[in-house]
Amino acid sequence: MRRIAVIDYGMGNLRSVSKALETVSKQSSIKITADPQVIQAASHIVFPGVGAIRDCMLELKNLELIEVITQVAREKPFLGICLGMQALLSRSEENSGIDTLNIFPGNVKHFDITTDRMGQRLKVPHMGWNKVKQTYKHPLWNNIEQDSRFYFVHSYFASPDSDDVIAGTSDYPDS
Repeated sequence: MRRIAVIDYGMGNLRSVSKALETVSKQSSIKITADPQVIQAASHIVFPGVGAIRDCMLELKNLELIEVITQVAREKPFLGICLGMQALLSRSEENSGIDTLNIFPGNVKHFDITTDRMGQRLKVPHMGWNKVKQTYKHPLWNNIEQDSRFYFVHSYFASPDSDDVIAGTSDYPDS
């Protein structure tokens, strides 16, 4: 049986994430936890988050989760969602620049575009449905069609140094 740990550092959309996991993985045991031992023992890890990266990194430090997250992210199936995904890179432009976990070299950048190709003003944060292009075959994409639409709410985007770590991309504005 899969043991899925959903990392609780006080800033996550934990209930919605755990309910989604229960729906798609009925045979899994899902545990919301801040316990490093439970996280280490899990077979799969989900790292959600909502809020500011400075607060995220402070909470991870206060809860002594940085070491275990860094370790399991390199060893086990691991999904970062929203702020959790952003924390996996090296640095974020948010809060005047914050060093993050550096699991994937790269930066989290603020949208600096203000208009689309037609000169229409773009809204930041970006909120809406966009197509996601799968960049390579990955278990994450099982039963999900190419160019499926996903809902986004964000002012920042991941810009890793290597394209090898990018499983999918989306354009804002959507093309």
